[in-house]
Amino acid sequence: MDGGGAAAVEVARRVAEEVLFPAAIAVDRADAVPVAHLDALAEAGLYGVAGPVEAGGADLDLPAFCSVVEALAGGCLTTAFVWVQHHGLVRELAGEGAPAQLRERWLAPLCRGELRAGVALAGLLPGAPRLRARPAEGGWVLDGTSPWVTGWGRIDLLHVVARGPGDTVVGLALDAAERPGLVARRRPLVAVDASATVEVEFASLAVDGGRLLSVQPYHPPDSVATVRVHASLVLGVVARCCWLVGPSGLDGRLADCRRALDEALADGTGERMATARAAVSELAVRASAAAVVSAGSRSIRLDQHAQRLAREASFLLVFGSRPRIRAAMLDQLAGPG
Repeated sequence: MDGGGAAAVEVARRVAEEVLFPAAIAVDRADAVPVAHLDALAEAGLYGVAGPVEAGGADLDLPAFCSVVEALAGGCLTTAFVWVQHHGLVRELAGEGAPAQLRERWLAPLCRGELRAGVALAGLLPGAPRLRARPAEGGWVLDGTSPWVTGWGRIDLLHVVARGPGDTVVGLALDAAERPGLVARRRPLVAVDASATVEVEFASLAVDGGRLLSVQPYHPPDSVATVRVHASLVLGVVARCCWLVGPSGLDGRLADCRRALDEALADGTGERMATARAAVSELAVRASAAAVVSAGSRSIRLDQHAQRLAREASFLLVFGSRPRIRAAMLDQLAGPG
C-alpha cells in the first residue's frame, strides 16, 4: 500500500473510532443514517477515494480501498453500507468510455461528496429480467423493479442498470427522487435498517438520452473485485467483534481470512474467492456469537453492540451473495465435519 493509501486508511480509522462507532447503536435504531455522518466522510475526503486525482479523488488501488471499507464498517456498518455504493457511479464516470459531458458535470462533485450516489443494479441479476430499458424518441424508457436500492433520501443520483435490447445492459444516471413513473417503497431490514433501503418500481419512466452512461453486453455478476469489496464489510464487523471479545483465537482467524481473500483476488479465480468469502462470513457468525457470550446477559439489550453485530453478521450472510458463494457458505455452515 502506497503512502496515499495508508493515509486514507488512517483517516478512515480515525473517523470510524471518533464519529461512527460512538453513535453506532443510535444509528442502528434510527430511521435513516444521520446526514452529519455522511458529511463527516465527505469532509475527510472519503467520498473520493476511488475517483481520479484530476477530479479531486485519491485514486486508491483496490487493496487500499478495501482497507478503507473495512475500517468504516468496523465503526458503523450502516453508514459504510450507504457510503460504499456511492463509488459505483464514481468508477463508472471515471472510466474511459464514460460520456464526457456527464463526467464533467458530476465527477468532481461526487468525489467531494457534494453529490452522493446509490445503485439500482436489477439488470445485472441472473434469470428473467426484472428491469428493462427500451430505446424511445429522445432517450430510454424504464419498466420493472429494482429490489434493493440503498440510501434513499440520502442520495442525489442513482446509477441504474437495466436489461436492454438483445443481450445487453443499459446504464443510466437518474435523479434519486420519486416522480410519476418512479415509486420507492421502504424495505424494513433486520440490520442496517437506517440504510433506508427501498424497492424502486419503474413504470414507463422516460429518461433523457443525455443520461446514458453505457450499453454493454450482459454478463452475470461474478467479479472477484466486487466480492472482495463486499467481504471488506464482513471483515469490519469481525474486527469489531474481536475488539469486544479481547485477545483470542479469533484474531488469528481474522488475519487468515483477510489473507485468503487477498490471495483469491490476486489469483482472480471466482471459485477461490467464493470459498474465501464464505469463510469470512462464517467467521462473522462465530465472532458475533463470541461477542454475545462474552458480554453475557446484557448483550440482548438493544443498547448493546453485541446484539447489533450478531444481526449484522446474519445480514452479511446474504448481502451480495451469488449461487457459488451460497453453496460455499452452506458447505462451511452445514457441511460434514
